[in-house]
Amino acid sequence: MPGSHSNRASLWFLALTLLSFLAASTAPTPLYHLYQEQMHFSAAILTLIFAVYALSLLAALLTVGSLSDYLGRKPVIFTSVALNVLAMLLFIHADSVAWLISARVLQGFATGMATAVLSATLLDTDRQQGPLVNSVAPLLGMAAGALGCGVLAEFAPAPLHLTFWVLLVLFVMQALYVWRLPESVSRQAGVWTSLRPTLHVPVQARATLWRVLPLNTATWALGGFYASLAPSLVRTATGSTSNLIGGATVAALTVTGALMIFTLRNRPATQALRLGGSLLPMGLVLVLLGVHGASLSLFFLGTLVAGCGFGAGFLGAVRSLVPLALPHERAGLMSAYYVLSYLAFCLPSLLAGILTRSFGLVTTTDGYGVVLIVLALGALAGLLRQRSANACTAGS
Repeated sequence: MPGSHSNRASLWFLALTLLSFLAASTAPTPLYHLYQEQMHFSAAILTLIFAVYALSLLAALLTVGSLSDYLGRKPVIFTSVALNVLAMLLFIHADSVAWLISARVLQGFATGMATAVLSATLLDTDRQQGPLVNSVAPLLGMAAGALGCGVLAEFAPAPLHLTFWVLLVLFVMQALYVWRLPESVSRQAGVWTSLRPTLHVPVQARATLWRVLPLNTATWALGGFYASLAPSLVRTATGSTSNLIGGATVAALTVTGALMIFTLRNRPATQALRLGGSLLPMGLVLVLLGVHGASLSLFFLGTLVAGCGFGAGFLGAVRSLVPLALPHERAGLMSAYYVLSYLAFCLPSLLAGILTRSFGLVTTTDGYGVVLIVLALGALAGLLRQRSANACTAGS
């Protein structure tokens, strides 16, 4: 029983820490318009500030993603938390674009390191609950960070600082608690070799990866757009000046995504993919109608529907790929998956930010939405063709 209690406490701590990292990652989203007013930068610079986070996170996944297999889990968790403490200090003192970019770069690297080691430690701690926590905690964290920061920015003093002070205290407490965790792996040689960037997709998983890639790209590109440009879009389309809007848009997308993952957790991967391919374009159509009709309620309804597609698509992609890899191939496969996913998360939104200079935010959003709709519907058509082919094969 003591061991069970210890495991439960560790699971809660790891889940909270993972949630905290992702909450910190979206905390700047409701503040971007305040930074823009204070520092006078364009939408292109805004998406650059957002994109450097994702690119830095990618660099961490590619280099230090497996570091905890060699050094042990606790030192790497502590290091990632300490780096995020420094990132919070940079946000607190940020008075220029250079400071914001520096904060996001450091935060991205810390989050990439934390995502890799916390995901592994959750699986070490609880093989049954670990995978579910790994899927749901990041989305709930993104919602909590965006919405919580939006509430503080709207109703509390020092909107550009208070959120980061709260997160700073939380991360300091987590850094102190880390050392109470049981160590689940032993140190081994090969630390420097593990830092060499490598990607490996097992041969037997490549066809499936290509099949889920269009929907997965649409899913993550939608998440990137919401984390960077959606708050500005709502302000432009509806004239709303509330600081809550930025956080609420991200929360609406990610909370419904998390609920969809929980609802579909025992369903077949193909069913989740089909739902993702259906709901994502439906939601995007409603979002675009809300933008052109200056309707905040229609925009949020579309976001909720798209969020269901977001969660279903994410879950379907991961559950389609993981069983195809042997145990020693899983880390390489998931690294490749996340590299492709985070590229989809940051590069399209960065391009959208650049295009707003020439075409404006609403027209750029129309083009962005149409591309995602085509990707999702193309993936859905492929899934339906495959189901039809499988039914014919079974019938014959």
